[in-house]
Amino acid sequence: MSQVISHIAAVRAAAGHPLGAKLTTAFGSPSPAEPERTAAVLAALSSSLYMEDTFYAGHLSHSTVSVPLAFQEAARLDGRALLEAVIVANECAARITAATTLGRFRGQTAAQAHLSGAATARLLATGHCHENILCHAWALALSAPPWSMLPAYLGSDAKVLSAATPVRTALDAASAAVAGLRGLPELLEHPEGFLHTFAHAPIPEAVVAGLGERWHTETVSFKVHPAAVTVDAPIDCAAHLHRQLDDATQQITEIHVHAPSLVLEMDRHAARYLREGNSPIAALNMSLAYNVATALLTGAVTVEDLSGEAVHEPRRWRLARRVRLHHDEDLSRAAMLSTAPVGEALRQAGERARAWDPRLADAPVKRLLKDAGAPARTFEHASKNIGCRITVHLDDGRELTAERRNGLGAVGSSSWLRHRELVRRKLLRTGATEAGADALGHLEELSANELACVLREMWA
Repeated sequence: MSQVISHIAAVRAAAGHPLGAKLTTAFGSPSPAEPERTAAVLAALSSSLYMEDTFYAGHLSHSTVSVPLAFQEAARLDGRALLEAVIVANECAARITAATTLGRFRGQTAAQAHLSGAATARLLATGHCHENILCHAWALALSAPPWSMLPAYLGSDAKVLSAATPVRTALDAASAAVAGLRGLPELLEHPEGFLHTFAHAPIPEAVVAGLGERWHTETVSFKVHPAAVTVDAPIDCAAHLHRQLDDATQQITEIHVHAPSLVLEMDRHAARYLREGNSPIAALNMSLAYNVATALLTGAVTVEDLSGEAVHEPRRWRLARRVRLHHDEDLSRAAMLSTAPVGEALRQAGERARAWDPRLADAPVKRLLKDAGAPARTFEHASKNIGCRITVHLDDGRELTAERRNGLGAVGSSSWLRHRELVRRKLLRTGATEAGADALGHLEELSANELACVLREMWA
């Protein structure tokens, strides 16, 4: 339920941003009368500002929630049926994505999550989820998967299509399978098939491991900030320091950010496309300097910080230029070995993982494998430990430090236990009514008509 509420909040937040306005101008607003178009629109909006939830493995909700929401009224789904569709789609999409985690495409670039998730959700919602049809829908959807080009992803607005495009492909594949078109059933595990093309170290057993015990839906981390997951903990640290600084931000001389190598690597990629106030949204989302400076100055990072006067504010960029980045080996080890983003994949792959190149100079796979341990039997204790430590130096000689093991809402964190509260606040910040938030808080009890009314209000 929290996943659905959080996803609706992400869609609404993006719709109120200039980038979202361009999307709805191009493709139209969500409408229950056009479920296929609406599914792609919801996927595009939810992927615009990096406010979507994350899992081991993948950013699933773009497809696994968008599609059931889009088809809810046409398929007469009540709250319970919608949740069932989301969970089953989660489990299918996450397992296929987990099997290819040790490859080039992870996180938002993992289109395989949406190819499998959207096809599954469509067939479930429309009553065609028979084993034979589902198998062929997956095979057709995965037969020509899109590949992300990193320069376009970070240096332009192209990222907004990174989920919408595979969702459209998957919906077409589902329709084709229902009509009788056939894919190659063994495409996933074929020696020249999907897993071996998309992964350096394929983990085919991840697709079926622990069925009925390992619930990937339990690995969800809830997103609160409109920023990459790699900068969630830095934002939390900087927001905490903001409260200690009072009005002393003008006295800051240096800001030292200690972070895992994967965080620094993402920032390095983003920095190539930063143009201060003219930076693409994706580059701002991943920039440590911009997000830390913003949170130090304002106490938060909001959707409003990604447009208008905020991104052109000179003092924000002056403070960003005082950020110094440092690698922390302990934080790196914790990040790489936690369930997400890759720790569980390393445990499942074992020695096969040596074929994977994480493109992180300080993270030799051989050493990680020694400490990885055995695969988890369940995800009851899943974790996403992408932490950070920030020290602020002031011109009067004071030093202020804040440290977080993981970001707000991350699975395995103490804040995760408050996810109902976190996602409700996230939804209300988009202007949703208290009554609408209350109704979604009892989603499993809503009839098809009641749910349709609530969703029409959410898309209005």
